[in-house]
Amino acid sequence: MARLNPEQRAAIETTDGPLLVLAGAGTGKTRVLTTRFAHILLTGRAKPWQILTVTFTNKAAREMRERIGLLLGSPAEGLWLGTFHALCARMLRRHAEYVGLTQSFTILDTDDQLRLLKQVMAPWQIDIKRWPAPGLLGVIQRWKDRGLTPERITPSEDSDFANGHARAIYTAYQARLKQLNACDFGDLMLHVTEILRTRPDVLAQYHRLFRYILVDEYQDTNTIQYLWLRLLAKHAEGPANICCVGDDDQSIYSWRGAEVENILRFEKDFPSAKVVRLERNYRSTRHILGAAAGLIAHNSERLGKTLRPGREDAEGKKVSVLGVWDSDTEARMVCEQAEKLRAQGHALKEIAILVRAGFQTRAFEERLMQTGLPYRIVGGLRFYERAEIRDALAYMRVLSQPADDLAFERIINVPKRGVGPAGLQKLHAAARANSMPLTGGTEKLLEDNALKGKSAAHLRQLMEAFASTRDILAREGHVVAVEHLLEESGYLDMWRQDRSPDAPGRLENLKELTRALADFGTLGEFLEHVALVMDHDENGQDDYLSIMTLHGAKGLEFDTVFLPGWEEGVFPSQRTLDEGGLKGLEEERRLAYVGITRARQEAIIFHAGRRRIYANWQPSMPSRFLDELPDEHVVRHDEGGTFQRQGLNLSESVFDNGPIIARRRKDPMLEAAPALQLGDHVRHPRFGEGIVISADRHHVEVSFESVGTKRLLSSFIEKI
Repeated sequence: MARLNPEQRAAIETTDGPLLVLAGAGTGKTRVLTTRFAHILLTGRAKPWQILTVTFTNKAAREMRERIGLLLGSPAEGLWLGTFHALCARMLRRHAEYVGLTQSFTILDTDDQLRLLKQVMAPWQIDIKRWPAPGLLGVIQRWKDRGLTPERITPSEDSDFANGHARAIYTAYQARLKQLNACDFGDLMLHVTEILRTRPDVLAQYHRLFRYILVDEYQDTNTIQYLWLRLLAKHAEGPANICCVGDDDQSIYSWRGAEVENILRFEKDFPSAKVVRLERNYRSTRHILGAAAGLIAHNSERLGKTLRPGREDAEGKKVSVLGVWDSDTEARMVCEQAEKLRAQGHALKEIAILVRAGFQTRAFEERLMQTGLPYRIVGGLRFYERAEIRDALAYMRVLSQPADDLAFERIINVPKRGVGPAGLQKLHAAARANSMPLTGGTEKLLEDNALKGKSAAHLRQLMEAFASTRDILAREGHVVAVEHLLEESGYLDMWRQDRSPDAPGRLENLKELTRALADFGTLGEFLEHVALVMDHDENGQDDYLSIMTLHGAKGLEFDTVFLPGWEEGVFPSQRTLDEGGLKGLEEERRLAYVGITRARQEAIIFHAGRRRIYANWQPSMPSRFLDELPDEHVVRHDEGGTFQRQGLNLSESVFDNGPIIARRRKDPMLEAAPALQLGDHVRHPRFGEGIVISADRHHVEVSFESVGTKRLLSSFIEKI
């Protein structure tokens, strides 16, 4: 403890009563947690098994176990130390009979959960194209994360998913799990919390067992985790010796259920609580900390703290903000600066490019491969290795070369078209018998009416989509053609209907793919480029630059950090603003704070004057966050006077009881009035008559009488 600062010592030595440790980025949070654990043991306040220590990841649990062992001088045995779910699984094994299970219950993985849910859904005859099983599973898991058993779901918390049958299916799903003596991941916490709620004798056992509770990353807890901790901490026999360590300024996971309100109301939940603020940062320079502190101060939902340097050599460079002409220039300049740093002896593994969304990685990947700099995508796949990109490329390959049987096999059942192994074997047999590729064999069977049922209708629609797209390819070019093919094949609709958290990101990646197409003269040139890109080899180098999303960067640190794409609509994300309003904006600002504080020595922010949207360049406004960075900690560069603010105050929000608008400067070419407008009656050659429910320059969304809602190219719709 001699090496600790006064605030860290206070967090360790305050052992009686509730304690909230607000630990800013780089302030020694893990050291405080592990030293506090050792201090409690070495002063005789508790035995190792009387301390409940909760982490968010298995990696964090392993690290804490190792550090505690080193502090104590021997391996720590019998600890209640682990993730929320691991600890609850251990508890549930002890008390399984109270929820209708036995101690030998099995925990289903995601594949088993989906298979079981599909069986349970069968009696309701749900249209799985419109209401896919993964989406319904997501609804059920969100209920479980909020501590809602089927009988606790009120009308206001109910969902219209699966034609309003979601709650009934949830009830049947839970009943089937009990019959199988099984539970899913969400049940681990839900069941244990229900036991603690309804069995005072069991709750009293744990009150007697756990003399101290330590919780890491408290700002990331969801509702069920909060309820579980509150039940265990609050009892009548003595003070609630719960210590929660977290940072309200780094709560960035609301999309997976995290509630920043949990940490904000800690003092209300535990009125006698003491709050210790760890504000001495041992990672970053004074200017990096000043810029981050000035930015996050614009949030109203926070407990308040200000990071300051804990090192004496922490002056460093100011945060750089660079305005560049366009997104291509941005990628070029980032990679050139990385190359220059490497030439000066800077290790590549100490350089990171942190993007707001996965689709932004493509431009940097391609530029890095051109320059020969080794890199890795952290927490995800390379752009062209992602499943949705490989699917889209397979569609393009069949469009370009109908004899590409491997590509056709990949997409024949994506989205689902009812073509099983037997059906695919039949198509192969027809292709071989007629010395044709698989596409030719499929068309031959369709002409001969040798295919029956829904699969025949789906395959006919697919082949018609390829035929119409080839006409467009010759007439309007490959960018419009590929967009049309992905739309008409139902592939984009598949992801629009998907309710999983990563579906919007996949759609953004597909949009980025169509942007990439515009850089090439023909579809063939693009496919050849991709083939060469995917053959790229890292040559086994250990020194490589890291590319990752801002969410994936939390907990990491690098000497130099590049932060590209700080423009309205990109960062802050327009989707987050639309869905979350002011709360969404504050979370985006916390994400910006996390990004800046990843840097030890230098943080460089980029914003581009325009970005390519499909084949067009769209002007962009600099992010409102740039105006919120304090001038004394920032140096601003504007390439050739690219940006004229035009008197706009980006800190002002447009609410009108709706979303915050991320403003962009208007482009006269893009703002041309669409040919079709809301409410127009239209006709489509395949889908029949319908009504326009939304329209932009290139697309319309139409509600058809026969097939429901479809998003289509305007050129294929006739006004009636």
